[in-house]
This record gives sequence, C-alpha cells and structure tokens, in this order.
Amino acid sequence: MTVTFGDRLRDWRTSRHFSQLDLAASAGVSQRHISFLETGRAQPSREMVIHLAATLEVPLRQRNDLLDSAGFAPAYRQRGPDDEQLIQVQGTLARLLDAHHPYPAYIVDRLWNLIAANAIATQLIAIALPPTADPSEVQGNVMRLMFHPAGIRDSVANWEAVAGVLLRRLARDVAERPGDTELANLFAEARGYTDPEHVGFSESAPQADELLVPIVLMTPLGNLETFTTIATIGAAHDVTLEELRIETLLPATADAEAILRQLADG
Repeated sequence: MTVTFGDRLRDWRTSRHFSQLDLAASAGVSQRHISFLETGRAQPSREMVIHLAATLEVPLRQRNDLLDSAGFAPAYRQRGPDDEQLIQVQGTLARLLDAHHPYPAYIVDRLWNLIAANAIATQLIAIALPPTADPSEVQGNVMRLMFHPAGIRDSVANWEAVAGVLLRRLARDVAERPGDTELANLFAEARGYTDPEHVGFSESAPQADELLVPIVLMTPLGNLETFTTIATIGAAHDVTLEELRIETLLPATADAEAILRQLADG
C-alpha cells in the first residue's frame, strides 16, 4: 500500500498532538487547506512541504521522506562515511571527545550506533564486557551493549533502573519519529531482551527523578556512579550531523571522580 503525503502529514500532526486547527494556526494557513492536503484533494508545493515540516519540527531525514511522498527531490543532504566534509567534522568531533578527558564521552546516531568514543569510554566498555564476550554480538550499538546478554548488563549495579529509563527513551524516540522502522525495530529488540514490567517500563512522560538516574558501573576500583548529559550538533541542512548526539558520563560523587582519574592515569 502506497503511503501518501497526506498520510505522512496526518501521522506527524497527530504525533505532535496537533489538531488540524492547531497546525493551520501555527503554519499560517487555513484549516481547510490542511484537511485537503491530508485527504489528497490538494497537492502541496515544495515550499509548503518544507514549511509544514518545519512547523511540526520533523527531523531532516523524515522531511526528505515527506518531500519524496509529495513528488519532490530531497532538500537535505545525507553524507556517506567517505564524504570529505564529514571526515573533517569527524576530526573536530574526535578532538571534542578528547577534551572531555578524564570523563567518558561518545557519539551515537539516531539508531544508537556508536560512531566514536574517547579513550576512557573505550576503556570502561572493555572493563564492563564479560571476559568471554564477543563484541560483534552487540554490533557497536549502545542499546545492544546495555540490553544484550553478551553486553555489559552484569556490570551495571542498578541495571534494572537504567534499563527502564533507556526503554522509555527509546519509546519516545519512536513516538517522535513515526514511520522510522529501523528505530522501531531496535526498540522491539531491546524489549525482547528483558521483561519490560520487571524493569518498570511504561510509555508515560518522564518523571523528575528519572532525569538523573545514575549508571552505576562495577569496576576493579569500586562502583563508578555517573550520570549522563546529552548534546546535539546544530546543522540545519545536514541529515547525518543532525542525528548525532554526544553523550558524556559525569561523576555523580567524589569517589566516582577519583576512580575516573585513576583509570585515566592508567
């Protein structure tokens, strides 16, 4: 079954909790025009597709999908790994990660694939993985690293609490990107590795006490209690860069600070 522009627009509108009237008011068009676009009685211009997508805060990858469903070429570039400008950006990001020393920092894409990590983050992953683990089983993916039996779950002292938070984050990612089947498949895979009820998973809005749930990693130097901060890259016309997130593990206690500095010093 062909998914039309009207279908996609309706999905994005409802995912953002907009009525047709809300979207019309925010975009400065008539409600009738929104209705006609969704039912296929009217066809949008290229400019209207981009305008409505921006109003709904649609990610750039999905803006290209909206344009395609309306019969237009993509407006936003997606760079391959051999792209010269992307290679230059990766060099800058590597220096940024190194600047976080002695705090672990890494970069993931929209599917939580590990794009890059600084030395201390790589060291912590190596410490946390079981001695007999085959790294290929987690395929360089942070969610698989946390949920897969061959990952680091046995080294996370409060794994159940962390797993519940991560499942909620994945669920919100899926809700915010309707039609992203790869992301939905990752969420289903992560759920399949655990009992969602056992880890307290629900698709409700995050509570205040969830925002700073620590990750307590067991190390030879003691329990390392950290919390995560997330930063994104401002790149309004580049799909690849928009989807990158920089995550930093910061020490939650003075003991954690001392452990990180000991590990960083070898």
